[in-house]
Amino acid sequence: MTRPPVAPAPAPCPAGSSRSDTELLGSSAAAQLIANSCLTDAPLGRVGLEVEAHCYDRADPHRRPAWGEISEVLDSLPDLPGGSTVSVEPGGAVELSGPPADGVVSAIEAMTRDQALLRSAFCEAGLGLVLLGADPLRPAERVNPSARYRAMEQFFAATNTATAGAAMMTSTASIQVNLDAGPQADWAARVRLAHALGPTMIAIAANSPLLGGRFSGWRSTRQRVWGQLDSARCGPILGASGDDPGTDWARYALNAPVMLVHNPEAVPVTQYVPFAEWADGRALLGDRRPTAADLEYHLTTLFPPVRPRGWLEIRYLDAVPDPIWPAVVFTLVALLDDPVAADTAAEAVEPVAAAWDIAARVGLRDPRLYTAANRCVAAAVERAPEQLTEPMQRLVRNVEQGRCPADEFCEQVVGHGIAPALARLAQGGL
Repeated sequence: MTRPPVAPAPAPCPAGSSRSDTELLGSSAAAQLIANSCLTDAPLGRVGLEVEAHCYDRADPHRRPAWGEISEVLDSLPDLPGGSTVSVEPGGAVELSGPPADGVVSAIEAMTRDQALLRSAFCEAGLGLVLLGADPLRPAERVNPSARYRAMEQFFAATNTATAGAAMMTSTASIQVNLDAGPQADWAARVRLAHALGPTMIAIAANSPLLGGRFSGWRSTRQRVWGQLDSARCGPILGASGDDPGTDWARYALNAPVMLVHNPEAVPVTQYVPFAEWADGRALLGDRRPTAADLEYHLTTLFPPVRPRGWLEIRYLDAVPDPIWPAVVFTLVALLDDPVAADTAAEAVEPVAAAWDIAARVGLRDPRLYTAANRCVAAAVERAPEQLTEPMQRLVRNVEQGRCPADEFCEQVVGHGIAPALARLAQGGL
């Protein structure tokens, strides 16, 4: 969260990427700017991955490593072989952001190499990196001193979402998949499918059954936390028809309340002001009207499950363990990028396309999600290359048995306790 995500779009900036200080000429001008730049007409094929992992003291999982400890490890890192950049989330989770790769297999292989080097460096410092969708043990606590994150805390406190906001910022982790938008003629169908796949993929990848030392009753507590935040900022962006992603994203962004204003540092907006009201002059923030740069910054504070930034950011997957995350990533990419698999997936997930909460709560125990998941994984495994045989077979077994990664972690916790289960993961165990 400390820099723009690396993804397969040609331009590294999100929609509204002009740095101009020119004042926006109202909400209509802002809407046009957003709609015209939210997706880039391009062939399919490039894939960017972002993988977050919670950072633990390997000897004491209850302790949250301090900012200085984490920074010292990062300062000692060489350039990573797969080209990833490294950043630190508010609660100390460490994120690898891979560059665009030609194809999902190349992206997976590069990320795996970078993960190995990163883990080794943290291990030498007595720290471990754990792939779980939510921190199961420690209370929410911010260690990253960034002014942006301090202002975000103040915004959540002022909008009565302090608990969920703190959990989102400091206790959740995901695997994000970034994909080319594809040819413009196919944008609407592609964005609809990316959304429709959400509940099924959440059920397959659910890996956060605990938060703050307790079982939550949800397979993906991470998804539950995001659901407790303002849907105007964190809900799906699709309109009623989903036929025009640019218009849908512009509507969403303009209706979303402004979180932060640069003045010149990030300042929280403690009243509910949709960006459209600021752009039209019905409310002034920082004693001024917004600029194109303000619009660009506003878009970085919106967190829908699928976010258009020239490319498509798929943001709804929990962080999942090494033995299975390559299969989860490959499945999602195959279902979106392979036209035959995409048709199969669209039909399979249609009955559960809106079952976000059910998927997060019970996962594959829901019969409709179980059926959709098995059809989707079967379509993906037919297209999997030989080097992914083992993780794909493991994913197929899990889905056929109605299990998600959360089930395995729950069994470890019940058998050994939360801290010992985490210590084992931090040591590199499964």
